[in-house]
Amino acid sequence: MAANVSYATQELIKTFNTQHPNTKVLTTLGGTGKLVAQIRHAAPYHLLMAADMRYPKALYRDGLAINEPKIYAHGALVLMSRTEQDFSKGLKLLLDSSIRKIAIANPKIAPYGMASFEALEKSALLEDIKPKLVYGESIAQTVAHTMVAADIGFIAKSSLFAPALRHLKEHIHYKEVDLTLYTPIEQGIVILKNGEHNRAVKEFYDFIFSDEAAKIFSKYGYSLP
Repeated sequence: MAANVSYATQELIKTFNTQHPNTKVLTTLGGTGKLVAQIRHAAPYHLLMAADMRYPKALYRDGLAINEPKIYAHGALVLMSRTEQDFSKGLKLLLDSSIRKIAIANPKIAPYGMASFEALEKSALLEDIKPKLVYGESIAQTVAHTMVAADIGFIAKSSLFAPALRHLKEHIHYKEVDLTLYTPIEQGIVILKNGEHNRAVKEFYDFIFSDEAAKIFSKYGYSLP
């Protein structure tokens, strides 16, 4: 399961278990790129909830998934700092001399990192702020960098629901990045070969597209497809 979904996971599973009390759902959280690498090396996963549709599409193309991936939600990007910032400046805030380190997910493997790079490029800021960038291998690691080592960072909007971040205030500690600056972050789910004949896997897959799950995704900062 993509790391950015971690804060919605507990409620999703709890709601699913009200309908299927005898099914135990086990999750492995991490960057989508790393999870896919594990799947290609025979990790015993049944489902993949990815943060980037390219990965489940590739698994389906290569015969490692049994169905075409389907979008379950769109993620959003926010610029966040543990300290108060003047977010009225927009992304130009990153040029300030007080901003020395900017946390960002690795754009080579993390879709939120790719979206961050795209927003910076469209804003004509990337080259100027590149020396300030500090990379995380997943959105969870990027959040950790933002809260400890960096002055500001690009994180998933859903990450704001982590207990350690819930005290942060919009326009003071964070601001959503303009959606026109990056390609929509399409998050998809696919049933893997290991889950092909598992009824519980299909039940959870169907639940992800239910009205109950849609309400949970909306609650945690996602928009619906």
